[in-house]
Amino acid sequence: MKKFQKYLPTREQMRDTRSLRFIEHLIFEPNLWHFNRHSVSWAYLVGFFCCFLPMPFQMLPCAILCVWIRCNVPLAMVIVWISNPLTITPLFYFTYRLGIWMLGQPDTFTSIEFSMTWFSQQLSVIWQPLLLGSVTCGLFLGTTSFVIVRIYWRWKVTRDWNNRRAKQKLQGGRP
Repeated sequence: MKKFQKYLPTREQMRDTRSLRFIEHLIFEPNLWHFNRHSVSWAYLVGFFCCFLPMPFQMLPCAILCVWIRCNVPLAMVIVWISNPLTITPLFYFTYRLGIWMLGQPDTFTSIEFSMTWFSQQLSVIWQPLLLGSVTCGLFLGTTSFVIVRIYWRWKVTRDWNNRRAKQKLQGGRP
């Protein structure tokens, strides 16, 4: 996890941001910035869930959930950026197709235009499969990453503990 820490903003850097002063008492709580098993695993779950929300400004619900659950805010924000302007079209197309499959609906589109007018005209048709597919993907990837982080964290702590004990035995019991 230390590899990721060097790319994330520090609490002090975020505290210097003037636009965040009105919520300073909420988001600068120390527990929201620590890297521990609870904080990191929940940040993955929240980040992946919010990454797949079919809405603009996904970082806002991500920040709210992080404060509510008390998980690592910067890590969850980085994960949310998996869905960025370059990746959002293929991600949401996949989630739409997954939603169609889950609902058992036929695919009614013969052509797709990547424009806001087309999207607003078709929203009444695509919102259910898009929302279902997006929530399903977000929950699946979030839960899977949560479990993987928890298992990895436990394995790494156990391995480090065993290595430390083996090293102590080689040194003749000296710490």
